[in-house]
Order: sequence, then structure tokens, then C-alpha cells
Amino acid sequence: MSTADQAGRARLLRRGFLLEYLTLGWNVVGIVVLAIAAIAARSVALAGFGLDSLIEIGASIVVVWELSDTGHARRHRALRLIGIAFALLAIYLAVQSTLVLITGYRPGHSPGGIAWTALTAIVMFLLAAGKTRTGAALDNPVLRTEGHVTLVDGLLAAAVLTGLTLNATLGWWWADPLAGYLLLYYATREARTIFEDDHE
Repeated sequence: MSTADQAGRARLLRRGFLLEYLTLGWNVVGIVVLAIAAIAARSVALAGFGLDSLIEIGASIVVVWELSDTGHARRHRALRLIGIAFALLAIYLAVQSTLVLITGYRPGHSPGGIAWTALTAIVMFLLAAGKTRTGAALDNPVLRTEGHVTLVDGLLAAAVLTGLTLNATLGWWWADPLAGYLLLYYATREARTIFEDDHE
């Protein structure tokens, strides 16, 4: 590899690290914001999205380890932990969303939650695009795949935003637990994918 190629690769690696650190920072702040908003509004969707942000932090840490060449064994263990976290998130969402629908509990309005999920959707879409491009340039499937996880995180933010907005504007209280079921589907799919890949 020429000196120019090495310099280009080093620049791309720095960009990859920056994108992951930005994702980590946003989600760390997001956990606090979402916890406050979820408790105030008693929103299943906001609580679930907050837990999803915690999982996204784990996924970003995995990529930082991989970009640092820490080895397959450590990455394998980290991915299994993320799979377990997704499974626990799915259980929580299934129980809470079902209880809310059965009891007919009306979550409160959450202007803060609406504002944060709207911002999060935009930020995650931008980060996902950057990770996908950088991962392709580095020929790094891990960074590209995590870019897809970030894209899905943005889509989930949009789904939660829709549920919160419908509840606030039209009084469709059941939109909140339905958004929780969307998160449930995603969490179940991700956990299954991780454990199926683990047994291949």
C-alpha cells in the first residue's frame, strides 16, 4: 500500500471513529432526555426508544473495538451481549404495550419527547449515510452494517414521533403502544439475526 493510500485509509478511519463517537454522544444524552420524557408522559414508546438508544451505544462500542483491531473474540462476546439486550427489550415492550392496550391507559402528551425524536430521526439519518459511505470506502462490512442499524434507529425515531404526535393532536392514545409494537418487531428481528449468525 502506497503512502497516499495509507494516508487516505487513516483519514477514513478517523472519520469512522468520529461518526461512532458522535452516535455515542447523541445516544448518551438521549437516554437521559427520553427517561425524563417517558416518566413524565408514562409513554411505552418513549421508554422503549430510550432502551433502544442504550443498545445503539453498545453497537457503536462494538464498531469502535473493531476499528481498533481488538480481535474477533471480543467482538463476538459484545455482539452476543447486544443480542441479549435486544431480547430483553423485546420482552419489556411486549408486556408493557399489551398491558397499556388491555387496560386502556392513556399516556400523557410529551412535547419534549416529540422534539427529541424529531431531532434524533434527522441526526441518525445523517450519521447512517456517513457510516455507509465510509464503510464502503474502507471496505469494512462492520461499519457498513452498523450504518444500517443507525438508519433503522432513525426510522424507529420517526415511528415513535408519529405515535406521539397522533396521541397529542388527535387523542389516539393507542398509537403509543402501537409504536411500542413496532419497536418490539425490530428488537426481536435484531436479536434473532445476531443469534442465528452466532450459530453459523
